[in-house]
Parts: sequence; structure tokens; C-alpha cells
Amino acid sequence: MSAGLLRLEDQVAIVTGGSRGIGKAVVELFAQLGAHAVVNYASDATAAQAVVETVKGNGRQAIAFKADVSKSAEAHRLVQATLEQFKRIDILVCSAGIWEGDAVESMTDEMWDTTLDVNLKGTWSVCKAVTPSMKQQGAGKIVIVSSTAGQRGEAGYSNYAASKGGQIAFVKSLAVELAPWKINVNAVAPGWVDTDMTKEALGDSTSRAEIAANIPTGAIATADDVARPIAFLCSDWARHITGEVLNVNGGSVLCG
Repeated sequence: MSAGLLRLEDQVAIVTGGSRGIGKAVVELFAQLGAHAVVNYASDATAAQAVVETVKGNGRQAIAFKADVSKSAEAHRLVQATLEQFKRIDILVCSAGIWEGDAVESMTDEMWDTTLDVNLKGTWSVCKAVTPSMKQQGAGKIVIVSSTAGQRGEAGYSNYAASKGGQIAFVKSLAVELAPWKINVNAVAPGWVDTDMTKEALGDSTSRAEIAANIPTGAIATADDVARPIAFLCSDWARHITGEVLNVNGGSVLCG
């Protein structure tokens, strides 16, 4: 059997948080691999439209769609708009997320709730919204961007770690639930990634060097380093992989 090229020809992908960071890198890579995209964003319409233009520059179709996926009704609108435009949804990548924290005794209810709402409820709401159409098709790929924080915890960011650990448990549950419809559900768990979300932590050269020194490969990941494994999980090459958490962390957390 010929392995063939890793392609996503004419598939339709929703990418939440698709206007920046890992989500942006995913959309742009998918376009190079032949996919059409819906770029979900929360606030920056200009950035989202720039990603759309990049996709179109690769000869693929794309739209930007504003939706706060932590709200079920907006997640539903996102999915409905995609179906109206493209008539199908082959791939969902849940990349929308926030990273903020505090000591547990100082953390406010608002900080805890907002983090869980965006990172965990937002993942659940868009997966819930997309599942009926994928079931009807009898096929689909879902990839959730979790984190090493969900595997080992993160001091000072217990809210973030809880949301990311919840995503991992959700992936494993949904993978089994949706397997009869040939819907694969997987996660990637990045460590440090050089994106807008981490620019403050990585902005200081001393801190950046210390962080890199604690990664066995000695390097902080780029957004593209995470996008490529996501593309693999969304391809036919990964058709027999579901419920997996693929570590993309340079060896900083080793989980079987």
C-alpha cells in the first residue's frame, strides 16, 4: 500500500482561536495541505481577516467568524455558519484559550470561572455543536489543544492546569463515545510555545534562556511545531488513532 502524501484536500476545518498563535499556524498549514477554513476569533477582526486572506492566497476558501465559544449559543452559531457556507465540517481544532493565574489563596472567582469557561466549557460547547453533523457524515476529526499543565499541574496557575486536565479527560471520554461514527478525537499537549499568550513570560532574555535550558531539546517550540502534529492527527495517516494525547514539549514532560 502506498503511503501517499499527507493532504487535507478540500476538507473543511473550523479552528477556534484561529486568528493568532497555534490556531493561526494551524489554519495556514491546513490551507497549504488543501483544506478550507473557518477562522473563529473572539475580538480581533483585523487579525482574523488577515489569516483568511492568507488562506485565499493558497487557493482555498475561508471565512472569519466572531464567536465566544464559551457560550453554547455562539458555538452553535459558528457551526451553523460553517454548514451554510461549506455544507459540511470535516475537522474541528479547539485552540481558543487563555492563560492567566495567581496563588490559590489570591485567585478570584472571576479568574477561576473565566479560565474554565473559555478553556474547558468552550471546548465542550463547540464539540457539542459540531457532533451532529459529523455523526451524519459518519466521519470527522477533532483535535483539542491541551497543555503539559494538564498533565503535571502548574504552580500559580491551578485554574489553567485544571482546565487543561479537564480537556484531556474530555478527549478520552469523547473518543470512545464517538468512535462508532468514525470520528477521531485526540489532543496535543504543548509545553512552552512562543506565541502572543506567552510573550510576557518569554520577553525577558534571561527568563527565556532559563526556560529553554529546562527543556531537554534546549528549544522553545514555535506555533508551527504544534501545528504540524495537529495536521497529522487530522489526516488519514492517523485514522486508527483516537483518545491520544500527543506530547509536543521537547521532552519536558514524558507521559506514556
